[in-house]
Amino acid sequence: MRIAVTGASGFVGGAVCRAAVGAGHEVRALGRRPHVDPEHVAGAGYRAHDLTDGPPDLAGADVVVHAAGAASDALPAQAHWDAHVAGTRAVLAGLPAHARLVHLSTASVYDPRRPTVRAREDAAPGPAYPDGYGAAKAAAERLVRATRPDAVILRPHAVYGPGEATLLPRLLAAVRAGRLVVPGRGPRAISLTRIDTLVGAVLALLDGPGGTYNVADAEPVELLTTLTAVLAARGVRVRTFSLPVPLAHSIAIIAEATARICGTSPVLSRYAVRHVARERTLDVTTLRDRSGYDPPPTDVADAAHW
Repeated sequence: MRIAVTGASGFVGGAVCRAAVGAGHEVRALGRRPHVDPEHVAGAGYRAHDLTDGPPDLAGADVVVHAAGAASDALPAQAHWDAHVAGTRAVLAGLPAHARLVHLSTASVYDPRRPTVRAREDAAPGPAYPDGYGAAKAAAERLVRATRPDAVILRPHAVYGPGEATLLPRLLAAVRAGRLVVPGRGPRAISLTRIDTLVGAVLALLDGPGGTYNVADAEPVELLTTLTAVLAARGVRVRTFSLPVPLAHSIAIIAEATARICGTSPVLSRYAVRHVARERTLDVTTLRDRSGYDPPPTDVADAAHW
C-alpha cells in the first residue's frame, strides 16, 4: 500500500512512518522541517512542505495519514487555527479522489470544562472551547467529516513514549525539591496512549471502516499514582501535593503571562489545569469492535526508557 504521512518530522508522524515501512508499505514522508534523520522515517522518501503554504503533493497515495499539527498549549489561537484547520484544508485539497484519509485528532475535543468519564465518540465535538487548541482540532474534525465522510478520525489522549518531547519534560520541570504539586484534589482516572498503541490503531484502520475512534491504552490509570511511578522509573522520587483548582487557575494565568514575556513555555497553563484536575478517560470499545485492534495496557515502567 502506498502511504503518505504528513507531520513526518514530528514525534507521531515519524513513528507512523517507521511502523508503516516495517509493515512493508511504500511510504512518502512530508514534514515542515527542512531535513530529518533518515532513521526517523525508516528511510522513507522525505519532502519538506509547510501545509500553510498550500496543498502537498499526495498524488498516487492510497492512504494519507494526516499527523501534522501543533500540540503546544502556549501558542496563540490563530497559530492553532493555521496549523490544524488551514493545514487540514490543504491536505483535503491535495487528497486524491480514491485515497483513504486517516486524520489524527485529539481527545481535547471533549468538553474540557467538565470531567471526561469513559467518553464515547458521539460526545464530541462540542459547541465551544475555552482554548485555541481544542477549538481548532474540533473545527478540523468537522471539516474532514463534511468533506470526506468515509475518513478515519482518531482521538488519542496524552500520547507518550520514546521521543516524546512535551509531556515528560513538563512533568520533570514541575518537580521542585522532591515535591510535585498537582491541580485538583483526590484520586482521578486518566487514559494514556502509548505511541505504539496509536500507531497500532493507525495500521489497523488503513483499510478498515471509516468513522471516529477513541484511541488509548487498554484501561485508564490513576493519575497521581502514575505520575509518581513515571518519575520513580526515571530515578526521581517525589511527594505529590494537591492544589485547589481556583488557585491553580490563577497561578496558570501568571505563568502564561510570564512565559509570553520571556518567550518560553509555561510550566503550568490553564489548559493543563483543565485537563489534569478532573477525570479524563475514554471508552475504546468502538476501536476494539470495528478495527479488531486490542490496545495493550499502560506500561508505566517503560518511562525509564523515554
